[in-house]
Amino acid sequence: MALIEEGRICIKKFGRDAGSKAAITKVVDDKFVMVVTSVRPKERKCNVAHLEYLPEKIDAKNKAQLAKSLDIDEAKLKK
Repeated sequence: MALIEEGRICIKKFGRDAGSKAAITKVVDDKFVMVVTSVRPKERKCNVAHLEYLPEKIDAKNKAQLAKSLDIDEAKLKK
């Protein structure tokens, strides 16, 4: 099972969003990914060491699925 992949649901361990759910939207390289969190729904760069990976996976391009998995309103998603 590849942990660092688009659509993987995670928990942020460090930073302002610590403890919140996040979804990987894009893999930048082996150290960084772009994530959307439930606290700040804007896409941001995140270090892979700051994430705790969950077995759940979604389609990262589907805004409805993304909003449902992060428990936020679909209108708040910014890309």
